[in-house]
Amino acid sequence: MANTATNRAQQDEVTADIHAEPVGHGNSPAAWTCVLIMLVGSIAAAVGFIIASNPVFWGSVVVMLIGLVVGWVMKKAGYGVGGSKLKKSGH
Repeated sequence: MANTATNRAQQDEVTADIHAEPVGHGNSPAAWTCVLIMLVGSIAAAVGFIIASNPVFWGSVVVMLIGLVVGWVMKKAGYGVGGSKLKKSGH
């Protein structure tokens, strides 16, 4: 019985450590831009699939990949979560 209580206490410590820092969930200009571009691409890909147009479908898949690249570039440029361009400058 005491061993179970000890294990539970250790699990609670691990859980507390995991949730100690806020995750952020990608709430940044880089993430929003990436998602918006990919959303437009996925809607266009769905339309291309429905109308059976290979060029529209594959072009839209390329747009989704471009969305990933744009998000990554913006993150590297400092517009991601905790990025240098988003830190408060004291104004």
